[in-house]
Amino acid sequence: MSNSTGDKPSTPLHSVSVAGAVIREDGRMLVIKRRDNGNWEPPGGVLELDETPQEGVVREVLEETGIHVEVEQLTGVYKNMARGIVALVFRCKPSGGEERPTSEATAVEWLTPDKIKNNMGEVYAIRLLDALASDAPHVRAHDGIHLSSPW
Repeated sequence: MSNSTGDKPSTPLHSVSVAGAVIREDGRMLVIKRRDNGNWEPPGGVLELDETPQEGVVREVLEETGIHVEVEQLTGVYKNMARGIVALVFRCKPSGGEERPTSEATAVEWLTPDKIKNNMGEVYAIRLLDALASDAPHVRAHDGIHLSSPW
């Protein structure tokens, strides 16, 4: 599979996605159980061409969870080396709405950091846990399952 333009075979193409690390005042974080693969992940998706990363994360979180958010800061950049996907993760705070299952999520829950670390795959758990750290933003690479360096 080629991941380059036709006239410049060495020019890589990447997909950019955005995700929200939505943190309530009690420290619980918003996660979805994806309808397509059953994985627990932070809400997010592909950034549209006509929107800023901040607009994209607000849209994606609302579409997938029913929760309105205010974007606070970029907390991490994560690259799936196998698929060429770059994910930008933003710490957000909830500002309204009601969590609900959607066409993309069979469940929407608020989990503690301990539950996230113990019950989610590492490449998604780290995105949420990095958002809690004061030394953000983090830059990490992974193969879709495991981080390139330990967390």
